[in-house]
Amino acid sequence: MNMIHNRESAARELAQRLQKYKGEQGVVLAIPRGGVPVAAPIAKSLGMPLEVTLTKKIGHPANPEFAIGAVSLKSIAVDERAEVPHEYVEREVQRIRESLKQKYKLFLGDREHIALKDKVVIIVDDGIATGKTLEATVKLVKQESPEKIVIAVPVAPAEAIARFESMVDEVVCLLVPPFFQAVGQFYEEFYQTSDEEVIQLMQDQGKE
Repeated sequence: MNMIHNRESAARELAQRLQKYKGEQGVVLAIPRGGVPVAAPIAKSLGMPLEVTLTKKIGHPANPEFAIGAVSLKSIAVDERAEVPHEYVEREVQRIRESLKQKYKLFLGDREHIALKDKVVIIVDDGIATGKTLEATVKLVKQESPEKIVIAVPVAPAEAIARFESMVDEVVCLLVPPFFQAVGQFYEEFYQTSDEEVIQLMQDQGKE
């Protein structure tokens, strides 16, 4: 296999490879927005609840593009070597959390965040490029003490796979191309996922 048809076909294939987790106490965590159409069929197939993981980097005060940490709704990871004033970090965490809460409410309404403690957590995205968001997500998930962390993606470069294999319990990936530039180049259909589509998928999941 050297091309993926679309996110839905990738989801079917990944769900097949993850069948051993069916019946376990688990949560499928989608990285929005592109990860949600991949994660929804996996969650359905494994009989697990679907959750979106919202994380955002904390930028350095002198260079906002340079990440010194990451924040989710429940946890925070900061690189202690960054030597940034504590007040700055606290202010940023508060600001970022506000915007994450709004996003979470948009995607999930009033649904409570599912606790990850002692659960099998399957983190799903539509591919790994730099892996920065995924790395931040893994660090934050670890702080909730899950039983096991699994990453499931349709496509990723070999060095990303190696890096994440040392961070989590298992990495399931359909396609590891030798020459990797962008996730979209390995999909026959790769459209932008809209907020509306994410909301629809989350609502469909909640009905079952």
